[in-house]
Amino acid sequence: MKPRFVGRLGLADAVTVGNAGLGFLAAVAATVDATLAARLILLAAIADAIDGVVARKVGSTAAGPYLDSLADVASFGVAPALLVAVVVREAWGGAPVRVGVGLAVAAGFVVMAVVRLGLYTAYDTDASETKGVQTTLAATLVAASVLAGFAAPTTLVALTFVLAALMVTTITYPDLHAQDALVMGVVQFAAIVAPGWYGRGFAFALLFLALGYLVLGPVFYWRDGL
Repeated sequence: MKPRFVGRLGLADAVTVGNAGLGFLAAVAATVDATLAARLILLAAIADAIDGVVARKVGSTAAGPYLDSLADVASFGVAPALLVAVVVREAWGGAPVRVGVGLAVAAGFVVMAVVRLGLYTAYDTDASETKGVQTTLAATLVAASVLAGFAAPTTLVALTFVLAALMVTTITYPDLHAQDALVMGVVQFAAIVAPGWYGRGFAFALLFLALGYLVLGPVFYWRDGL
């Protein structure tokens, strides 16, 4: 008997579920090595971009948008939140109130990611812009912060809180144009694989680019492709 997905899912869907697997690995890695978890989250973000390219080239299936949102919950909701939770627990283990606040913020990040992804699947899948900060962007900012050396629990908790709130705002974010997404992807890949100070430099560059889009994208990012 063939599995039910045979003949129903396509190549883009295979990349999407691979993204979900990377999200699980990132969550596991967060309990052992924060930088490894951050790298896996960034790798999942690259997979998330690739599945969109593949879908445009070879076509998508009816299940594609739902699989994409489900995978994103794992990779860009649960994994970065668990990364922050582990950092908080290890740094503030002797201060239960501070740990509780940190865990509450991490849980709120997951909740807002789920809400944001549900709204996106229902209303924005075919649009060239979307309301609220993308979960991929939010997770990229958390991961890049860790790799760039900004991994203090206070910094991560504050960043996570702000991103969780921004995910459910009505601020409109246009999709990145292909050339800009390619530049971001190259910097992202370099931040994952480059060793030592080189990797930290690329992580800082990625953080700078992502923050620039976060703050300036809704106002200054052109939408006509010119």
